[in-house]
Amino acid sequence: MFDGRDPIYVQIADQIRADVIAGRLREEEQVMSTTQYAQTFRINPATAAKAFAELVDDGVLYKRRGVGMFVASGAYDRLRGSGRKEFFTDRLDPVLAEARDLGISTAEILAHINATEES
Repeated sequence: MFDGRDPIYVQIADQIRADVIAGRLREEEQVMSTTQYAQTFRINPATAAKAFAELVDDGVLYKRRGVGMFVASGAYDRLRGSGRKEFFTDRLDPVLAEARDLGISTAEILAHINATEES
């Protein structure tokens, strides 16, 4: 699971965010504990705790004392909103700039998108 270049705690946090956006984790659903993460993925519990702390700071998770960590209410909408914004600014805008440099028209781009969706 952890084979990227980012630190493991970042990969854990990113995976939990992706699970919330994809609906694999729903709001108010309990997530694995830091101990369960550590045992399942054979990592230091402090690494999992660091990921969870980041998610708490971001408002994705919250802690119920004595019970565990849960997906925060509104996390799906916040993550989806920020993900959509990042998609346009970080991914699509550079592609569109490259297309413009290559002389690819908007009509050609839309035709390609439509052809891709139909296949």
